Amino acid sequence: MTSVKPPRTAVLLPGTGSDEHFVRSVFSRPLAAVGVTVTAPPPPPGEDVVEGSLALLDRLADDADDADAPLLVGGISLGAHLATTWALANAHRCAGVLAALPAWNGPADAAPAALAARGSADLIDRHGVDAALDLATRGVAPWLAAELDRAWRRHGAGLAASLRAAAAHRAPALDELRTLDVPVGIAACRDDPVHPIAVARSWAAALPRTALVDTTLDALGADRESLGRAATLAWLHARLA
Repeated sequence: MTSVKPPRTAVLLPGTGSDEHFVRSVFSRPLAAVGVTVTAPPPPPGEDVVEGSLALLDRLADDADDADAPLLVGGISLGAHLATTWALANAHRCAGVLAALPAWNGPADAAPAALAARGSADLIDRHGVDAALDLATRGVAPWLAAELDRAWRRHGAGLAASLRAAAAHRAPALDELRTLDVPVGIAACRDDPVHPIAVARSWAAALPRTALVDTTLDALGADRESLGRAATLAWLHARLA
């Protein structure tokens, strides 16, 4: 079982095609309220987004080891998958996981988030980012369209490769989650078709020390911190389980 010493730092990773600004806006204040400082590094560029993020967690955990402080890890969607994968290999120096909007378990196969990422990558390669954004943001909430427009442009030429790498990665399987003996707080949106709440519930059913708090995309659009509060509250409940 992981150390009972409370963490001082949380490393949070963004979702596919997103960036550190969004994940920071979601988590910084909710975690500060419980005495935890957020570190939200930029995602590694292009196809290195998966392996580079895991290596980054290793480096930051080494620094936390030197300071004799456990590391809380987490993220949104892809970031939640990668943080959980890292925790499975490093439970002895992990204070827990904040898993917001998990999108699948095991191979991506036809998961909605993976299909969306592959389709967006194809559009970018064929038509460029402007045309891809025009198609990808049709019919979505204005706040989400604005986030996609900002974050996708920041990724630059590596965006399509990053989307494909994210869609191809293998998330933790349910039998692997059953072995993770650290507190995991899961947050999900009841009205999110890209990150179905059924996936979050399957994670919660598998993990031995967990809690799930749900919210909505409407709430997230009005208040970015609503998702961070849900994940933080879930993690606090899991710590007491």
